[in-house]
Amino acid sequence: MLKKPRNGNSAQHKYPHVGRTVSLASLSAHLGLSKASISRVLNGAPAARSIPQVTQDRILAAAQALNYRPNLLARSLRRGQSMTVGVLVPELSEGYATLVLAGLEETLSAAGYAMMLVTHHHQEAKLTDLHRIVMERAVDGIVAVDTSLPVIHSTPTVTISCPDPHDGVTNILLDHDRAAELALSHLYALGHRQIAIIKGQPFSSDTDIRWRSIQIAATRLGLSLHPKLVVQMKENLATDEPGFLAAQRLLATGIAFTAIFAFNDVSAIGAIRALQAARRQVPEHVSVVGFDDVTLAAYHRPALTTVRQPLRHMGALAAQSLLHSFTSGGNHEASHSVVVEPLFVLRNSTAQSPALSLQC
Repeated sequence: MLKKPRNGNSAQHKYPHVGRTVSLASLSAHLGLSKASISRVLNGAPAARSIPQVTQDRILAAAQALNYRPNLLARSLRRGQSMTVGVLVPELSEGYATLVLAGLEETLSAAGYAMMLVTHHHQEAKLTDLHRIVMERAVDGIVAVDTSLPVIHSTPTVTISCPDPHDGVTNILLDHDRAAELALSHLYALGHRQIAIIKGQPFSSDTDIRWRSIQIAATRLGLSLHPKLVVQMKENLATDEPGFLAAQRLLATGIAFTAIFAFNDVSAIGAIRALQAARRQVPEHVSVVGFDDVTLAAYHRPALTTVRQPLRHMGALAAQSLLHSFTSGGNHEASHSVVVEPLFVLRNSTAQSPALSLQC
């Protein structure tokens, strides 16, 4: 005796192919709709707007229930594309790169593209070789993050925080002048006049432009930056050690300072560690401002006052620009910059200058 289904509305009863992967043709036969219409909806194509919303919802529900997966190899052969974007980054570490990559991946994945990730650790020989590897893999485009590219090929390319403009390349940049103004104005308002600066490593693409912006902001405020209180990180390490060693060099000068503006949050955390080891409390004795606003900044003790770069948004903007170049037939002839605004995030690592407190 045949048993009746327990629930006539079950997914198994409604979608008899559920539990196994089906093709676009099977999905088309099941829904009684053309493969072209289904493809437009699943790919989010502009032409899908002409399809009634109720039909779009039915297509999406059926695709999910039937475990439909597009044949990316067949699609790439039809389009003459690999559906892959090469992404060049210095390193994979907590902070800058991971947030940028999150924005990139989310946007590219939604458009059906995969990322091929390569790291170079700012080694020129390795960078040249990795760039060659990316080209040999026939990627459809390249995103270079904090990376100087000596040569740009015909492949559509977008850069993030790249100091060197290239013809036909869009560069996503932060307004560094505004960022420096936000940080130094905050410290100035708290009475700090002896402010130390921790510069980025020579190989970082943001080091020089940020230092110039700091000098401009200091001049506007009437701040004099003591040359011996400006130190540069040297070590190529993805830890707080370069910031720790830089702060030790600041302390070794014997010159009094009441605040530090660090190149990034990781180096600011290293500086705090060095200050605490020298029995300098933060922020009671020395205030510290970071840069980037990585996830750890909010959970460090003390929680880090910092200048936020919208890193995830910058990654998404780079992906959107690259996708646009695919549909518009390539990059623009001239270089193009997209400037994003920083945001100042006040937490617990800054306070009134001890010198001002004594005067009060």
